[in-house]
Amino acid sequence: MAAVPSGVEAYIGLGSNLDNPVDQVNQARAAIAALPGVAEIGFSPLYRSLPVGPQDQPDYINAVMRVVTELAPLALLRQLQQIENQHGRLRLVRWGARTLDLDVLLYGQQAINEPDLIVPHPELAKRAFVLYPLADVAGADLVVPGLGLLSQLLTACPADGLRKLNS
Repeated sequence: MAAVPSGVEAYIGLGSNLDNPVDQVNQARAAIAALPGVAEIGFSPLYRSLPVGPQDQPDYINAVMRVVTELAPLALLRQLQQIENQHGRLRLVRWGARTLDLDVLLYGQQAINEPDLIVPHPELAKRAFVLYPLADVAGADLVVPGLGLLSQLLTACPADGLRKLNS
């Protein structure tokens, strides 16, 4: 097992609802863990969730990955976008079906507001498919910058339609 790099703890959201979503998420996990300057330190169970936006698409498979990274926030985002592109990600319809969606959810305790990257992810507090897997890898006592305790966010966001998959 490779040594864990020094750096910042970050959380990445993974989602897919096309082309065998479980495989897409698992392959993305491996690709992220293989990035130079990135080490996986936790991975949530997989969850099945209803789509956000257009409902005429398949359910999603979602997970959250906990990493330590030496990459700057935008460099991490660019690497994740390359992985999305390698998996055939097309950005045609907002909240439309996709082979792979990778999001930087949290980057240390930083609040980032750049044209290409907002952290914490702007929809984090409203998305059960992010909050519940995040709690699996971070614990409910995690403080989300600007939003408070993860436990409070979970209380305010019911898990309607969210199902943990058996591994």
